[in-house]
Amino acid sequence: MGCMTTKDAATELTGRILIVEDDADINGLLAKVLAESGHDVTSAYSGSEARLLLQGERFDCILLDLMLPGIDGETLIQHVRERFTMPIIVVSAKLGTDARVTALRLGADDFMPKPFEHEEVLARVEAQLRRSRVFSQGAAGAGQECRHKNCVLDTGSMTAEICGNAVDFTALEYQVFSLFMQNPKRVFTRGNIFALCWDQDYMGDDNTIDVHISHIRNKIAKYDDDEYIKTVRGIGYRLSQ
Repeated sequence: MGCMTTKDAATELTGRILIVEDDADINGLLAKVLAESGHDVTSAYSGSEARLLLQGERFDCILLDLMLPGIDGETLIQHVRERFTMPIIVVSAKLGTDARVTALRLGADDFMPKPFEHEEVLARVEAQLRRSRVFSQGAAGAGQECRHKNCVLDTGSMTAEICGNAVDFTALEYQVFSLFMQNPKRVFTRGNIFALCWDQDYMGDDNTIDVHISHIRNKIAKYDDDEYIKTVRGIGYRLSQ
C-alpha cells in the first residue's frame, strides 16, 4: 500500500543564490531579477572564482553557465556534487541534446537555455528551493514508512535505505523515487513525473527524466542488484514488482 506524508513542510522561497556567469550583462540581469524577488545574490565570473566562494560560503542554489573561463561549468558541477547537495540550474547557450544530457549526468538538477524569460528564472529557482528545503529539513510531523523489497523510504525524515544502507539521493532524485514508492501500482508517463516533481509544464524533454531515472537506478545498484524501477515500453516507468 502506498503512503503519504502527513503534511507539507512550510517553505520560504527565498535563499542565497550563487550566479556563475562570465558575461557581465547576463550576470547582472540574473542578479537583478533574483534580488528584486528577495533573494540574497552573489555573483562569480569564472569557475575558479565560484570554487573559491564555495569553500567559504553557503549557498542554497547555483545558477551556472557552462562556458566559463578558468574552470568550465561541467568541471564545476562535478566539484560541487562531490561536496554539496544544493541544486544546480544550468543556464547555457549550448542548446544541443548532448550538452543538456552531459550536464544532467554530471549532477545538474535543471537546464535552462538562453535566452530566458525573467519569470521562468524565478519559477525554476523557487521550485528547486522548495524541493531542497523539504528534503533537508524533513517533512513536518512523523511521516510514514514505505517498504518495498529491500528498501525503506521514510517520508518524515526524507531518507531512503537499501539493504540498510542510506542512499545519497539528491532532493530531486528522492522526490522522483518517492513518487514510485508512494504509488506502487501506478504507471507514470514522463509527463506525469515532470509535472509532479519539477513543478513545470512538460515540454517533451524525455532526456531529463531518463537521466534522473538512470541516476536513481545506479545509486540503488550500489547496494542491491534487484530492479526497483521498471521501464514500461511506450508509456513511462513504474515501481518494479
